[in-house]
Amino acid sequence: MKEGINMKIHPIWNDYPEINNQLLKVDQVIQSHIRIKDKKVRAIINDVVDSGGKLLRPAYALLCSQIGPEQDEDKALAIAAALETLHIATLIHDDVIDQADRRRGKATLNNLFDNKFAIYAGDYLFSVCFSILSEYASSLSHIAYHSRSMEKILSGELEQLHSRFQPPKSVKNYLSRISGKTAQLFALSCYVGAVESKASKQERRRAWNMGHYIGMAYQITDDILDYQGDDEKMGKPVMMDAEQGIYTLPLIYAMQHDPERVSAILNQKQELSSHELDQLMVCIENAQGIEQAQSLAHRYTNKALQQLAKLPDGDYKNTLHQLTNQLLKRTT
Repeated sequence: MKEGINMKIHPIWNDYPEINNQLLKVDQVIQSHIRIKDKKVRAIINDVVDSGGKLLRPAYALLCSQIGPEQDEDKALAIAAALETLHIATLIHDDVIDQADRRRGKATLNNLFDNKFAIYAGDYLFSVCFSILSEYASSLSHIAYHSRSMEKILSGELEQLHSRFQPPKSVKNYLSRISGKTAQLFALSCYVGAVESKASKQERRRAWNMGHYIGMAYQITDDILDYQGDDEKMGKPVMMDAEQGIYTLPLIYAMQHDPERVSAILNQKQELSSHELDQLMVCIENAQGIEQAQSLAHRYTNKALQQLAKLPDGDYKNTLHQLTNQLLKRTT
């Protein structure tokens, strides 16, 4: 098994040494399940796994595994590893769909090789996810729950793909899309952590709701950063989503404020020029689209913290509270 010492855990965990150490163990579990005979291909997959993600979903699973009365670290680490593997697989497929050149500041698999290689790599990691689950999940019903959740995640991705370059419909439509695309996996992470610790039904439901609200706030904040982030920090070009026809919350608010002007820019039905992207940014500023989106992210974060407050007391609650607030204020 890989020792994990070569893996660099994201700086977000510097203030959480216990989670930092657990996440290194999560990496070990993932690496131990990558059993590709071709050493070069295995090294490529290993590098993707260790590509510097925040590891938020496994961290939330680990923290929520302290909700119930039974704590089994080996099982918690395995469940966390399965969730992160699932997340990485969806990101690889995302990059193919988006034709992205970079993620987290590194060249994507589809850029380094081709779409076929990237798709097969993503599919392989899906199989790794269920391989881990089959060994550690306490029942087949929990594996089935993961399967249903994965269906919702992938249907959210399909909805986003289908809606590319379509005029932004409504805030409600956007929220429905990110609920499947992002919030589902956060909710699942918190839920399975609670389940495997033998938390009560009510506690599981609260963990699920908390994760859902965290995921919603996280994705809204991520979409805000697409308009105001820094290329180097974000690891991808600013306004890349809008350029690729993915119209998120700040732009939806702009469309509501000035539909004629925004429609005239978006109706180009082609890759937007830097001048047109600048025009869109002016429309967003006039509509206070960033501020409105930030306000909604705050509301979801507060809903998450309300659910957290109802969970059993423990040190994990302070960490969850601090971490959830920290995500809302992030700049990457």
